[in-house]
Amino acid sequence: MSKYTTGEIAKLCNVTVRTVQYYDTKGILIPSELTDGGRRLYSEDDLKKMKIICFLRDLDISINNIQDILKEEHPQNVIELLLKKQQDELQSEIDEKQEKLDKLVELNKIISGSSKNGDLDLSSIGDAAKIMANKKELSKIRRNMILIALPVNILEWAAIVLWIIKGVWWPFVVSIILMIPVGIILSLYYMNRVKYICPECHTNFIPKKSEMFWSNHTPNTRKLTCPCCDKKRWCVETFNEDRRS
Repeated sequence: MSKYTTGEIAKLCNVTVRTVQYYDTKGILIPSELTDGGRRLYSEDDLKKMKIICFLRDLDISINNIQDILKEEHPQNVIELLLKKQQDELQSEIDEKQEKLDKLVELNKIISGSSKNGDLDLSSIGDAAKIMANKKELSKIRRNMILIALPVNILEWAAIVLWIIKGVWWPFVVSIILMIPVGIILSLYYMNRVKYICPECHTNFIPKKSEMFWSNHTPNTRKLTCPCCDKKRWCVETFNEDRRS
């Protein structure tokens, strides 16, 4: 088994020799062996323990608290929780930075395109920023709609299979009757939580439900009449902040 001197273990853990010696005097990291000349020697287990101590110090845990943790009957349980917490915090930071990066990429595309055309439109940049900020809310709305509609769709397909295999048709009729109110509820739920941005005058507006229901649309746009400029355009869908919970 490998043995490490104070200098070697300090180098492997990226700390000073004085730090290793200090941990020894505090009784946190006692060397496994002392030579006849009084030289400290550390084992592989000591090296692992030193790395754990360095990790805990990086989390701003005091020396006294580290002593208490290492004296626990199962210190690995505490350390696992600390690792999980650190991992969650780092993942949250990564997600936040990725979201900012997505916004920067999108805004850069708009600025680059506008600059090439010689008509940098600050309103368009503001619209893009708002759309990016509300993307999560829109995804949440659509996910909720799928979760609500899924049981009814499963029931409908089960009724179709039953009709084909057994010749029993009435469950299919019942499923169709159920789908009508569910469809109306989902439509109203969606309509009440979105609004649109006019690409012509950049007005944010909530369209009439009748027009919205029958209009042509894509996953992110809908052809609507802007109440401000009175022009029918492919308007961009975004979340209605007034309905934020």
